[in-house]
Amino acid sequence: MGGIAAIARQLGYRVTGWDQNVYPPMSTQLEQLGIEVTDSLTLTQLEPCPDLVIVGNAMSRGHALVEAVLERRIPYQSGPQWLGDQVLRKKHVLAVAGTHGKTTTASMLVHILQSAGLAPSFLVGGVVKPYGVTAQLTDSDYMVIEADEYDTAFFDKRSKFVHYHPNTFVINNLEFDHADIFPDLAAIQRQFAHALRLVPASGQVIYPENEPAIDRVLAQGCWSQRVPLNLPNGWRIELYAEDASQFDIYAPSGHVGRVNWALVGKHNAMNALAASAAAMGIGVSAAAVVEALSSFTAPARRMEVRAECAGVTLYDDFAHHPTAVATTLAGLRAKVGSERIIAIFEPRSNTMKAGVHAGKLDAAFVQADAVYALQPTNTEWSLEVEGKHHRSWQVEASVEALVARIAHEENEPSHWVVMSNGGFGGIHEQLLEVLELRAKQSVKEP
Repeated sequence: MGGIAAIARQLGYRVTGWDQNVYPPMSTQLEQLGIEVTDSLTLTQLEPCPDLVIVGNAMSRGHALVEAVLERRIPYQSGPQWLGDQVLRKKHVLAVAGTHGKTTTASMLVHILQSAGLAPSFLVGGVVKPYGVTAQLTDSDYMVIEADEYDTAFFDKRSKFVHYHPNTFVINNLEFDHADIFPDLAAIQRQFAHALRLVPASGQVIYPENEPAIDRVLAQGCWSQRVPLNLPNGWRIELYAEDASQFDIYAPSGHVGRVNWALVGKHNAMNALAASAAAMGIGVSAAAVVEALSSFTAPARRMEVRAECAGVTLYDDFAHHPTAVATTLAGLRAKVGSERIIAIFEPRSNTMKAGVHAGKLDAAFVQADAVYALQPTNTEWSLEVEGKHHRSWQVEASVEALVARIAHEENEPSHWVVMSNGGFGGIHEQLLEVLELRAKQSVKEP
């Protein structure tokens, strides 16, 4: 919604908004754009009457502002529908979907197209570096968008991406998630099948080969050009470093080139493969793709190094699904070898709080030497039970208690990976204070 607000502002509209618990980097971006945001429920913000209210999917019936919009018959739309009607119908849309890696892959695609001189518009769920924003509108014929399968609005329960009119549709992967709106994986697959019906025959659908969950989507109908990944004689990668910091990309036509970059993890190399196929599908050269990927910087909150202090590297990562946790930690382990890895985890998503992933987390954290987790409030499942097979799981009921325990128990040089899809109660800043104090004390010691 913040990205949509930014695009509306670029189109020349006066934009204001309501939200609860807005935090950086989005709050900073909105402030820099001159977009006024309030968390007050006063109805005076609807005076004078706006020309249009764009309703986010976090809003529901019973909310004071929603009820006022309906009572006063103020025109309203969902964010995805407004974006589709006002912007996307005029662009060649490259949409990146899937359970994991959407933000990173979309950011790679933006960087490739930008480096190739195409100056794309974009809307991504994270801050795209080096641009420092999540959304940008340009005169380019191309737009890259992160295509989320979450529902659109309280009045439109279809996935957001059915409004996006994609010409290039990337499916990174497909697993069960969002248990608060989808009863099972089949329900998510049905939404992906709807999206495939919107891709024109001249468009491309890019997907990993031999993934049963995706194969079942394709079996429901695909009328576009199929671009499978991971084929022996087609699009594929070959690793030249165990941590995937170097790898070769191959296309059906042959060798694309070798990428040497700062990212780690095979999952990121696979993201790069999908982005490469999408970019070359619209005419970007192999050389331009490889050059761009070699200079790519991961978006904010994707294994972002927040600090290196007192022998500790502090990372911020968005992982909140067992698969994402496992692949992220595996990539770091391949990079740091036997160095100590500390995972600091907040199970914040509705799916996680509902206990859908209970029984899967201990295996996801296998590469961590210790796990410190925040027990969600008002949940019927216990993280202490979850970590019973991992002797180093430590669970606390508050962020303050978690920070205190980490400060007391973790005194070795190590890598602290904070994993959450939210603000985690400001834990990054609290941990940084611990490390800075530790550094000062070490300087004072004789």
